Amino acid sequence: MQKKYRLRHRVDFRRTFRKGTSVANRQFVVYWSVRKEEGPVRIGISVSRKVGNAVTRNRIKRLVKEITRQWVDSLPPETDLVLIARKPAADMDFHRMKTSLGHLMNKAGLFVKESGSSQPRNPGGSV
Repeated sequence: MQKKYRLRHRVDFRRTFRKGTSVANRQFVVYWSVRKEEGPVRIGISVSRKVGNAVTRNRIKRLVKEITRQWVDSLPPETDLVLIARKPAADMDFHRMKTSLGHLMNKAGLFVKESGSSQPRNPGGSV
């Protein structure tokens, strides 16, 4: 994921948790908030030590970054997202994780419609 799409500062994470809205499923929680500054969507990823050891946590972060990198054009600009992985995410492969995150983003209504189409994009595949 490119630097301009990363949510990195503690202040931004806290603002998103405090003022944002959340949706969850068994594997992930997503918080999002709209910010006043212009710019692309920014995504932060959090994986607790309760989920697993460092190898497991880093694997989850790599997979989530790759999935969200593919969706960055489908997410609303001027929005901060924080994705929190729960313990069941440790046992998921790439495709199951993509389906789970796609379901969560659809549930939250975060996928924007394509400019030439009346149908919203569903990058998560069939859910």
